[in-house]
Parts: sequence; C-alpha cells; structure tokens
Amino acid sequence: MKILYGVQATGNGHIARSRTLAMALQKYPELEIQWLFSGRPKENLFGMEIFGDYWWRRGLTFIHREGKLKTFETIQKLGFFQFKKEVSELPIDEFDLIISDYEPVTAWAAKIRKKASVGIGHQYAFLYPIPAPRFNWLVHNILRIFAPTQKSLGLHWHHFGHPILPPIVPPQKGPDQDAGSHILVYLPFEHPVPMLEELSKVDDQFIVYGIPENLPAAENICLKAPSTTGFQRDLANSRAVICNSGFELLAETLALGKPILSRPLASQFEQLANAKALNQLGLAKIVQCINAQSIINWLNNLPPPLRIQWPNVAEAIARWIAAGCKQPPAEMADALWRKVVPRPTESRDYTYQNTSK
Repeated sequence: MKILYGVQATGNGHIARSRTLAMALQKYPELEIQWLFSGRPKENLFGMEIFGDYWWRRGLTFIHREGKLKTFETIQKLGFFQFKKEVSELPIDEFDLIISDYEPVTAWAAKIRKKASVGIGHQYAFLYPIPAPRFNWLVHNILRIFAPTQKSLGLHWHHFGHPILPPIVPPQKGPDQDAGSHILVYLPFEHPVPMLEELSKVDDQFIVYGIPENLPAAENICLKAPSTTGFQRDLANSRAVICNSGFELLAETLALGKPILSRPLASQFEQLANAKALNQLGLAKIVQCINAQSIINWLNNLPPPLRIQWPNVAEAIARWIAAGCKQPPAEMADALWRKVVPRPTESRDYTYQNTSK
C-alpha cells in the first residue's frame, strides 16, 4: 500500500509524534510511505533522517510574536493562491491512502480528488466536545476545515468520554545516573530578553531551548541550540519543566513524571484548550505570565512526582494502518485506555470508561 503522509511542521510536536510513528511503521514493509512537511521553511527542519527523501511544501502557518497569535498578520501572510496551487499540483493519484497530521496540503488534495484519507493528531480530538475555551463560530469552523479527512484519530491526555486515543510518545527512559537538578525551559513564542531577565532572578539552574543561543544570559542559564537527542536527554534529566501549552511536549513530560508550569499562547485556540484540560485534570500549574514570582511560587509548591504510563499508541496505529484502517476507532481507544496506568486527579479518575458500547 502506497501512503502519502503529510505533517504540519509549524511546531516541533507534530514532527516528534510523526518520528515515533515512522519507527513503528517501519515494521510493515508492505507499506510504502512518502512523507511531506509544510508550515515551516525547509532550512529550519532538523532531525529528519528517518523520513528519508521527504517532500516539502509551503502550506499554511500562523504568525506568533511575544507569546501571542497575531491573527491579522496570519491572515495577511496565509498565501491562499500559493496554497491552492500546491493542492492542485500535488501528485496523489499513485497513492492508496493519504494521512494528515493536521497538514492542509495533503488533506485538501485528498478531499478535492476524493481519495481515501485519515487524520491523525491532537487537533482531531476537537471534533468532539472536549474542554475548550469559548471562541466564536469562525474559529471552530477554521479548526474543522484546516485539514479535513474522511476518518480521524484524535489524541489527548484523556478521552473525556469519547473515542479519543492516548498520546503518541517515544519510548521513555529514566534519567541518567548523573541526572541534574536543572529546570528545562521551552518557550519559543515568548520575547526572549525579558524572559531571560526573569529567569536570572530565580535561584535555580535553567536549560533553555527555543530561543537564539547566542543571547547574553546569566550564570544560572544555559542556552542550547535545537537538538532532538539533546533535548530529550535534558528533559529526562530535568527537575521540572516550564513550557507553553503545546500538546506533544506536555505528553512526554507527563510520561516522565515532571512537574509542569505552563502558559498558553494567547489567542491560540489549541493552547488555551490544552491549558483548560491540564487544569481540569490537575496535571500542571497554569499561569498567564511566566516571571520570577510565578516560577518561585510554583517551585515552592511542587506536587509529588507521578508518571503517567501511556501504552504504545504508535504501534497500535501502525498495525491499524497496515490492516486497512478497518477497526472502529472506539474499539482501539477502548483497548488503549485500559492500558494506561490509572492517574487519579482531584476532579476525576484517570481511567477509561468504555465508549464503544
């Protein structure tokens, strides 16, 4: 079976999830997969070896600045005519199945030419009534039509009573023997200079990713360049994590049992929804501003470490794809949530109630 697999590359989370799934898909030699990435300049992609000779398209992306989504600039720079050209010229006739990790070029090409398509990703969980902020009808409709597919597998930290799957995370290793006491910081959408000034006021060691590593920084701050293996090592060896409310990093952090301080990107629907879910599930401390005082208050009240052990969702999805995507998603969700180690919270029991009955 020939598959065209599109991945939204605006953030690193989609790529990290697809990297884990790519390893699981390699176990099925009958699947011939062509990867496509869009939403980020090709020269800014890294750690792409597993995807082989992948395709790249401009696609659609969003403009962020200083921790906020810039809606007007995003609309100005969407480039609909270029997008329409990429969709119409995408050679999909030779493929049996189109898969989209919220990637719009492949999704729309499949929709227009009526090719079999599947959506796999966190955004597809929003097709169900899950925790989300109040936004107008336009935002909800954009979320639904951005990368539409015939079938979908939504991913989330909880099923919320719907056939949603647990997150796809890479195999988690424990910390090294010389594990440090640093706090990992990944806030790529914040203004870096004020953020570094606030971190310098806290008596802790910080390793910071996602901002220019040549900026001047205090002695308690180490700036690091993008690195897949380096980031995962520093994440595993960290004491705690400070980040925005992107889905994939939070899923990995929960699997490692690290305390989380999170600030959702302002005006960004998905991150605001993630923050609401984290707060409802009691999985992270949510703040509207990352500064010295909010960090100190959080560190003085860290919860006891508790790891959520997710099942091998990538393996289950790869098996599902190889079998022709025939099993109802509710049945797969039922089987996977029963393998999640129960994580009690103040507001609910982190166990799966069968939604396929």
